[in-house]
Amino acid sequence: MKQRQPDMVYESRAGISFPAGSTVLIIGLGLIGGSIARGLKKHVPSCRVLAVDPDPAQLEQARDSGAIDGFSSEVDDLAPQADLVVVAVPTLAVENVFRSLSGKLRRDAVITDVASVKGSVEKAARQVLGDGCRVFVPGHPIAGSEKSGFNTASADLFQNRKVILTPMAQTSHEAVLKVNCLWRSLGAEVLGMASAQHDEVLAATSHLPHLLSYALVDVLLQQTRCEEIFRYAAGGFADFSRLASSDPTMWADIFVANGEATVQVLDHYIAQLGEFRRWLISGDHATLRSRFSQAKHARDNFIRKHYQAMKENITEASRQVRYQVAPGGKVAGDIRVPGDKSISHRSVMFGAIADGVTRISGFLEGEDALNTLAAFRELGVTIAGPDRGELTIHGVGKSGLQAPRKPLYMGNSGTAMRLLCGLLAAQPFDSELTGDESLTRRPMKRVTEPLQQMGASIETGPTGTPPLVIRGSSLRGIDYTMPMASAQVKSCLLLAGLYAEGRTSVTEPASCRDHTERMLSGFGYPVQRAGATVTVQGGGRLAATTIDIPADISSAAFFLVAAAVSPGADLILRHVGVNPTRTGIIDLLSLMGARIERLNEREVGGEPVADLRVVHGPLQAITVPESLIPLAIDEFPVFFIAAACAAGTTVLHGAEELRVKESDRIQAMADGLAVLGVVHETFPDGIAITGSPMGGGVINSHGDHRIAMAFTVASLRAKAPITILDCANVATSFPGFVELAAGVGIPVKALTDGEAP
Repeated sequence: MKQRQPDMVYESRAGISFPAGSTVLIIGLGLIGGSIARGLKKHVPSCRVLAVDPDPAQLEQARDSGAIDGFSSEVDDLAPQADLVVVAVPTLAVENVFRSLSGKLRRDAVITDVASVKGSVEKAARQVLGDGCRVFVPGHPIAGSEKSGFNTASADLFQNRKVILTPMAQTSHEAVLKVNCLWRSLGAEVLGMASAQHDEVLAATSHLPHLLSYALVDVLLQQTRCEEIFRYAAGGFADFSRLASSDPTMWADIFVANGEATVQVLDHYIAQLGEFRRWLISGDHATLRSRFSQAKHARDNFIRKHYQAMKENITEASRQVRYQVAPGGKVAGDIRVPGDKSISHRSVMFGAIADGVTRISGFLEGEDALNTLAAFRELGVTIAGPDRGELTIHGVGKSGLQAPRKPLYMGNSGTAMRLLCGLLAAQPFDSELTGDESLTRRPMKRVTEPLQQMGASIETGPTGTPPLVIRGSSLRGIDYTMPMASAQVKSCLLLAGLYAEGRTSVTEPASCRDHTERMLSGFGYPVQRAGATVTVQGGGRLAATTIDIPADISSAAFFLVAAAVSPGADLILRHVGVNPTRTGIIDLLSLMGARIERLNEREVGGEPVADLRVVHGPLQAITVPESLIPLAIDEFPVFFIAAACAAGTTVLHGAEELRVKESDRIQAMADGLAVLGVVHETFPDGIAITGSPMGGGVINSHGDHRIAMAFTVASLRAKAPITILDCANVATSFPGFVELAAGVGIPVKALTDGEAP
């Protein structure tokens, strides 16, 4: 990807850039500190690098190799010159370094560290730095090896490796952005996390493995025949014990600093070892084989997901999931479905380009929303979380996004791709958007053509589908009337309009989702509405805010229909978003006679929310009003199941949009209804469904999550089991669907290839 200003390493808004020519002071020239020095000299050659280390030989070696421009054995000599200080010493030595820095730095100088324990470092910072914590950004690069010392340092050590930042409550926004730019310049992927969560995660994934490696070697060393044991040790011992070659001082520091979290995970491990001991004594081959198989499967999935080079291949490899659903069941319970996907996408996008720190709760932790989050991390935004649905986004401002170093992968999400297309079209750099097999078949000219009218330069595939190659351009506002109602098109153009010169107006032929307009207002950006036209003026700024994302009505729809068609059902769905541009499914079911009651209606962050109670009652067929189609466009697959359970023939026309979703949803649903014996007739723009008794059979969801979940609901009225193929993509929009469905009485199981029902 290229930028239009090659003389600047990273461009950001005034005062928050990390340009070539900055002075970076590295305290500690071991593997990590030395690799930072080498990396800066390779990737930001104009950067001035200074170093402090107690070992004169390491300092001279670093100078002679060209990795540093100057050095000293005393912090006092160099600290006043630094724009950024990197503390790269053992964990328990960090506090003394803070003391040596106190009062020596310029007020605008930023401090970061590389310690693998954050709780103790933050405690030391509060005690020693005091108000200076506003310029301290705790960090931890997940990189390194069992080797140590400057002679092991590598300029590319951090390429494609993760770096975790754990900003403190008082850490300044500007400091976070500067440290993010430092690590991006070294090729790292920057993540955010709360310090307590970081220490718990690292205790399990890094600290415990090192402890076990040291312990194994120590145990064998105590054996009377240890020399013979070591003589005949094979590759397995070498692999497992590799970590025991790590720096003993550094790791003793780490275990003392993170002892509490490590002991907690160690206790679980010891308890599990006790179980394995019992199975070994009893010769329980079946249990051992089962547990080994589970562990192998988990480890193989981890390697495939996190280390396989092409994510597209990961998606294909993981698709072999099917649902096995028994007939019947009775729906009852009191549940909350995951957060709204549309709002989750937008909350990340707007929080990223806002000024300040945006805090989000209720974030949907599905694959599509996580791909959006990963895209903005690649665009240079520090994001902590998600942790139980909570995110903290350190916005970079409207002009602060950075050029991505690789194509941005949008998975299965048309919403993310179309909205990002508008946002990226106005940036001063080039970018590329891609997705999974399904997304790369979806039409994109509906957004690229109006964006081109604004001056955007975007290339699609030969048939107008992804990948999208976007050349950064200057945009001008336009007045655009959409040929069909689409919240994605409207939102794409409004996002582009934030950057465009002049005014951008979008007129919709029928009402569609207004989450973008509501959220822009929540971020303090003026939005004008006059009848069917929405207008924004370019040049404004967004102010960070707090967002509580309501439960997704599209996800709730499966349970609304489930309760409506299940005899004896009584179900409550909590905190559901009931934005009037999204409640088409409630309106349609109500027209059919469904008994849906709104309770505790309220407004949260500009979005209307309510608890919904659904009680089973007989349904009657309807002709779908054309005005409700854009308000329920994503919910039609499960609405078709309601139609199959209603008395009479339900008719839908004017919904040709359904043929270009994740699948051709009209045809995919018709094929599945045919398998179940439901009478129906398809049209180019819709379908007619006659309420019919349903049997069972095998249904292909075509990788479309809404098709898979809709036929799961159909099982409630089926007379025989239903098998639904190609269901892995349900995780893109509704993580935990199977568990939640089973919990309210839908007898569904998720099975992988080769797994018996």
